[in-house]
Amino acid sequence: MIKTPAEIEIMAEAGRLLASVFTWLDDQPLAGRTTMDVNDAVERLIVDQLQARPASKGQYGYGFVLNCSINHVVCHGVPSTQEVLREGDIANFDITLEKGGYIADSSKTYMIGDVTPAARRLVKTTYDALWQGIGVVRPGARLGDIGHAIERHAKRAGYSIVRDYCGHGIGTEMHEDPQILHFGKPGSGMMLKEGMVFTIEPMLNQGRRMVRTEDDGWTVVTTDGKLSAQFEHTVAVTATGVRILTLRPDEKPPALARG
Repeated sequence: MIKTPAEIEIMAEAGRLLASVFTWLDDQPLAGRTTMDVNDAVERLIVDQLQARPASKGQYGYGFVLNCSINHVVCHGVPSTQEVLREGDIANFDITLEKGGYIADSSKTYMIGDVTPAARRLVKTTYDALWQGIGVVRPGARLGDIGHAIERHAKRAGYSIVRDYCGHGIGTEMHEDPQILHFGKPGSGMMLKEGMVFTIEPMLNQGRRMVRTEDDGWTVVTTDGKLSAQFEHTVAVTATGVRILTLRPDEKPPALARG
């Protein structure tokens, strides 16, 4: 569970490479492309240019390098040659990358073209909720502090938090202990220690928090058909606060304790 400084540096390199994938995606015209086309392009980028491994491919029998979760899809959307990204969609791309034996995990919800004000507000609130959670990470804090900060922010904006899925420890395996819930009570749960590395990845719904899995066994959708958004970063607990290992160059996080 606890990573050495050397291990964290390897994970930081994986995180830097993964951040570059999102930077590349930022410049791609997404409207009109199939989700499989995006998947294949990302695979070529990771394998051929970055000389890394797309860690999701083959994990738990999954056959693709990313998840594409559009509009009412909460998570684990499967790339398809039939599914086309359209103007007005919001689409979360969840991507993992392994380099040097260690894995980084991140996701970003893209607003494609001119989205509705309601969709834009959901996406912004979800992104801000991620930073609310990251902002309390430091030695001596508790896992419940992270969940509480995220849930409080979401509820104040009128959104619900998906409880069926959570963040997780990460390292040589994609999913390690502990689980990082996106709801909770302050002062509860495991105490954070320097060297812990995990993901924070809140999913916010416009409507109710209930979800269901479709017949493909992967795709998770809102039961009421309303929009869902997600953002994710891999973070490390430092001696004085937190280090975001998947931070993208375009991001300007709020003032956080760093080490």
